[in-house]
Parts: sequence; structure tokens; C-alpha cells
Amino acid sequence: MDYQEAGVNIEAGRSFVDQIRHSVESTHNSQVLGGLGGFGGYFELPTGYQNPVLVSGTDGVGTKLKIAQAVNSHHTIGIDLVAMCVNDILTSGAKPLFFLDYLATGQLNPQQLSDVVTGIVEGCRLSDCALLGGETAEMPGFYGAGEYDVAGFCVGVVEKAKLLDGSQINIGDVAIGLRSSGVHSNGFSLVRKIVDVQGFNWSDRFDQLGDKPLGEVLLTPTKIYVKPILEALTSGIAIKGMAHITGGGLPENLPRCLGENQSIKIDPETWPILPIFRWIADMGKVEASAMFNTFNMGIGFVIIVPKSQSNEIIKWFKDKEIEAYEIGEVMEGNRELIGL
Repeated sequence: MDYQEAGVNIEAGRSFVDQIRHSVESTHNSQVLGGLGGFGGYFELPTGYQNPVLVSGTDGVGTKLKIAQAVNSHHTIGIDLVAMCVNDILTSGAKPLFFLDYLATGQLNPQQLSDVVTGIVEGCRLSDCALLGGETAEMPGFYGAGEYDVAGFCVGVVEKAKLLDGSQINIGDVAIGLRSSGVHSNGFSLVRKIVDVQGFNWSDRFDQLGDKPLGEVLLTPTKIYVKPILEALTSGIAIKGMAHITGGGLPENLPRCLGENQSIKIDPETWPILPIFRWIADMGKVEASAMFNTFNMGIGFVIIVPKSQSNEIIKWFKDKEIEAYEIGEVMEGNRELIGL
């Protein structure tokens, strides 16, 4: 017997790496040393920092993968993977430098995983970071036919004096919510449960969701906020804190950016709820509190700014074609979210 008889095709793995090499290396810049194929990736720290702090983050995509695999559409999953990591480290004010991925599958399907990597490359371009390397694991007997899992890891850098840690936020500052692109990459276990119980198919169309099939709507990739936020910071916009709205929604994530003895009061009537969330609530008979504690509800990222500059900052983001809304205000408290 040999390894291929056990279900692992080493030659297919080598061919896959060759297939994605050009795409991956298209994200490299002058700070990347060497290419693919080594035991590690090399990245030279950028100059211009007096006291650089490295910020790291890691995440996956969750059961959104089940929908991608059910409808055989894999080109957006990689964007989700990058977004979940880079949006997290962005909240500290860090610029993403490089990203690594881990792909695991039962049997290597080069076209399927190449589509995933194409999405990862696009996500890295959208966040201006290098895809430094990755790992592909073929694990027969662990994953079923057509199944795969993905995880990612990124590193960014921020000047220590500009690191956002909650201490910059004052009582009376306001929260500006930036619109999400959809469900992003959280809450899909509940979505899948609703679809299963109702007997729907991913190809079904609903008037509430326009002319796209349900699966395509749900696979809309997570929005990456890196470039507009970093541009805002470098242009002098006074961002005092940031939160990436992921699993647990606004109630869990927004208070994480606050300082000591601070809470934030939110008015849920200040932004439009996206149609996909109204569809989920209607079809699953999900209460409003459960919706807000599970999904982003149309707000994918939040920045904390001085109240006196709120209107100016909202206009700045709208000029960048990013819908922004003043959704709440910082008040005294114990790191809680009030109003939902």
C-alpha cells in the first residue's frame, strides 16, 4: 500500500500549490522575502514606526461553509475568511501586514480549493495585505466528500502611541455604525436550522430578497473595512474606538471597545434593518432580542467619535460610498449596551 491508496494524493497537492502560486504571489510587496514553498513565510517589518506594536488575529468562517458546499460556490468564502481576521485587528488601529490560511479537506479537489484561495487573494487585496503562505491538509475519513474547512491568521502593526485600547473614549462620544453587506459570517447555524425546519432550498427565491436565490444572498461576503478606516485615521478623523460586529451582535461586541466605567446607549431605529434579517426573523419567528444577540442586523463595524464631529464624519464615509449612521452615545456604566 502507499499514501495514495490511503486517500492522500501528494502529487495533486503539489499541482494545487503550482496552480495557486501566481495568484498568491500577486499579493506580495517589497516587504515579503522569498516565495511559496519554504517552511515559513518571511516579512520585513515596515519602516517609519518609532515604537511598533504587532497585533494578531485568527478566525474561521463557521457553518457558512455548509451553504457554499451545498450550492457548489466557493469563490467568496475566502473573502469572508480574510475579513473576519483583518476587521478584528483593525479595531486597535492596526494596519494588516500579512495573512496565512489553513485549508483542510477529505479529498483534494484542486478547482474547489483554488476558488477558495481566489477569494482569499481578493480579501488580501481589499485589505492591502500579503498572503504570505498557508497549509493544505488532505484528511480522508475526517471530512466527507466535497467537504472542507478553512481558518486564517493575520498580523498587523500600529504605532504604540496610536493603539486604541478604550482609554481615548469619553462620556458623550457617539457611535457611528457602518453598514454591513449582509449576514457576514455569523449566525449561520440558526439560519440553516430555519431553512431545514421550513423545508426551503438554497435555490428558492423570495420577494423580500429580490431576484437572487437564497443561497446567493446568504453567501454575500463579509465587508472588509480596512482601507476606508485606515484612510480615515491617516486623514486626521478623530476615531477613539472601534468594534467589529461579529457573533453576539452589537450587545456582545460594541462594549468591548469602551473604557472603564463606560456603557453605550443604542437607538435601533437610527439605521435600516437589511431585508435578509427581516426574512430570518419572519421565517424563523425569531424574537428581536435574539436577532440582535445573534446577527449584526445591518451594522458591520462601529467607530466611536466626538459628538461635535459626527455629521462631518458620516458625510466623509458616505462620500466613500459607505453608508454610516449615528446609532448611540457613550454614557457612564459598566461596559454594557443599553437600548436593545
